[in-house]
Amino acid sequence: MVMKRTKDPWMKADEFGRALPKGVGVNLLVRELDHQVAFCRDVLGAMVLYCDEDFAAVELAGSVFMLHGDHTYHDHPMHGVVSGVETRGLGIELRIYGIEPDKVEERAKQHGHAILAGSCDKPHGLRECHIVGPEGYVWVPGNAA
Repeated sequence: MVMKRTKDPWMKADEFGRALPKGVGVNLLVRELDHQVAFCRDVLGAMVLYCDEDFAAVELAGSVFMLHGDHTYHDHPMHGVVSGVETRGLGIELRIYGIEPDKVEERAKQHGHAILAGSCDKPHGLRECHIVGPEGYVWVPGNAA
């Protein structure tokens, strides 16, 4: 594992891991940690719990997820999966329920992010949009229509 961090982290990794709730966890590997953190904060409205040169923990819609810089996975098998890949998360939608899609879409436009599909009411009862984040991950904020 390669670290750029020069200061002590906010908490030890094992403490953070043990504090995570049961359920599904998301960890995104990203080339540009700062860009992805800014997107989560400024477009999706997430609260950044912690961020340094290697790692970020973000809370969004009651869930905590992680962002790791690619360099931190240098000795991990996942490094070979993402090495040289321009668009991440192909075929995956990162859905966030309970967030107003029209507001997220507007903020995404203001920050220059691609709108894959604009906000609209869907037959499954949700209003949602599809936003392409800085690493190519597709985020789908939605709420009851």
